Amino acid sequence: MPHITAEYSANLADRVSTRDLVDALHQTIVDSGLFDVPAIRSRALPREIYRIADGNPENTFLHVIARIRTGRSVEQRKELGGALLAAARKVLAGDPRPIALGVEIHEIDPEMLFRHITIK
Repeated sequence: MPHITAEYSANLADRVSTRDLVDALHQTIVDSGLFDVPAIRSRALPREIYRIADGNPENTFLHVIARIRTGRSVEQRKELGGALLAAARKVLAGDPRPIALGVEIHEIDPEMLFRHITIK
């Protein structure tokens, strides 16, 4: 773990490289030093159907969710959330449209995690 999911309004991809976004978020997780690299997964999910705030079609959204295993301190989780937010903001910096941007860090209950991984 972690699994990073970037959910975004489809109109965001008109002016922002979602590949660059995924790469930046993934590298932020690697650089944190908190996780084994083979366990990191990052992905982006466009949302074709959405409505943001007043419905202005120029509005965009990006919501990043990091699902991590337990064992990191509150400070480490806060630092990670801030780093993910900063990475996303950097990728989005060239797009002047209004955006709703959020990051959440979720801890996964280890008793409810079932896996099979052969990646080394």
